[in-house]
Amino acid sequence: MTVPHILSWILLSPLAALSIIFWMPSNNVPLIRRIANIGVGLPFLLSLWVFFNYDYTSGGFQFEEQIPWVVPLGISYHLGIDGINGVMILLLGFGSFAGVLVSQNIQERVKRYYILLLLIVIGTYGAFLSVDIFFFYFFHEVAAIPTFLLIALWGSDRREYAAMKLTLYLTAGATLALVGLLSLYHAVGLESFDLIQIQKYLVGHPLPVEVQHWIFPLIVVGFGVTLTLWPFYTWAPVGYACAPTAVSMLHAGVLKKLGAYAILRFAVQLMPDAAETWMPIVATLAVFNILYCGLIALIQRDLKYILGYSSCSHMGYILLGLACLNVIGLNGVVFLMFAHGIMACLGFALTGFLAEQTQTRHLDELGGLLKRLPFIGTCFAMMALASAGVPGFGNFVAEIMVLLGAWDHYRWQTVAAVLGIVFTAVYMLKAIRLGFQGPIQPRWTQLTDVQTFSEKLPYIVLLTALIAAGCFPSLILKRIESGTKPNFKNTLNEVSFAKQEPNKADRPMSMASIR
Repeated sequence: MTVPHILSWILLSPLAALSIIFWMPSNNVPLIRRIANIGVGLPFLLSLWVFFNYDYTSGGFQFEEQIPWVVPLGISYHLGIDGINGVMILLLGFGSFAGVLVSQNIQERVKRYYILLLLIVIGTYGAFLSVDIFFFYFFHEVAAIPTFLLIALWGSDRREYAAMKLTLYLTAGATLALVGLLSLYHAVGLESFDLIQIQKYLVGHPLPVEVQHWIFPLIVVGFGVTLTLWPFYTWAPVGYACAPTAVSMLHAGVLKKLGAYAILRFAVQLMPDAAETWMPIVATLAVFNILYCGLIALIQRDLKYILGYSSCSHMGYILLGLACLNVIGLNGVVFLMFAHGIMACLGFALTGFLAEQTQTRHLDELGGLLKRLPFIGTCFAMMALASAGVPGFGNFVAEIMVLLGAWDHYRWQTVAAVLGIVFTAVYMLKAIRLGFQGPIQPRWTQLTDVQTFSEKLPYIVLLTALIAAGCFPSLILKRIESGTKPNFKNTLNEVSFAKQEPNKADRPMSMASIR
């Protein structure tokens, strides 16, 4: 069975919900919440349908929709799904659904809050679904702009400072990326922003090496700011710490992955010669992400700052996987984007619940909470184990693939990355010990755990996805491989395979065999 224009339904469902909420009276809060739930629940279900009905044996872009928009410039409303962005919209479906469900604690300016939150969801869906580079950038900005207002109006502590710092960093990165994308458009010379056309053209007419070499870093650094590429990461921990819970979830879990997605799509796949030159530098910066941010996380006492610096540290593994320039490394990157995104959403959702219950996020003021909050404590422990790369969760499979892909080309970076996993285990176990173990303070004896199924639902959904990805990775990997492997061969075959001896990282492998 086919659903006509299903990708447009995914994109327009939250827009329809936003439009309805916009014309509703502000005092009808229960109905506003229900419509917001439908606005993210419907595209979540549709993204599941698309994910499981994508024909990974054929590969390529499927469910395509295209409407010309500005014909002289080659701009069109072009949506499509392949093995890469199919996984990304599934991640967004999980994250947005859980994020709206945990927003029940928002009591002030509820209507405006949901309008801005749905705007982030619309922009992120649009960016992942767009096959047109112009619309990718347009939706990327649509997703980024509401974040400033959400942090500034509903945030905590240093919210004005956090919102301003986030905006300045992301604006600078977006400007640099825009220069890179426009330069790529003119260098290709097709007068088209269509990614599929550009990919096909560059197979037989690659860009001159010198042109690749100066456009490539513009795109990598520009979108690398969103990905928290070291040393441009400092906006993220304070931004996540001050943001409302759902915004922290979406930004750390999903929006950050737009940077990695753009680097993979527009830099690695379209400019392979420049990738050979610049990616060793990126691999080295990835080590700084992993170790430096991991060390900072070790000394934090605020749960949100621990998760914020941990998220920046884990982006180093994604950068290292991008630098591998082989199939297993790129497969690991996309899988890690999904697994880390789910884990980050769960972590910030749990921390938001704790902060709402206790009015503090500092570990020194907590302790023994497992006695009063067994469900939340258990979920937090499982989230922490997933972050530390324990088998049984999606993060383990993804990180192993990245490390295997990096071993043949970046030996010392791979060893450093393994040390980063040790750092992660230490600060996550510290958070469990100080926050949930030991004697409980008298003031926490009146805390109440989540009681109803609707309250537990966002945590159950995220934890189920995390465990399913770890226990049945082939469900995701065989779709990812159908997206990365053909593009990898088309764009990097002549560069990477010609320069390297066949090795374990480059040999074809059946992703269905990884379980």
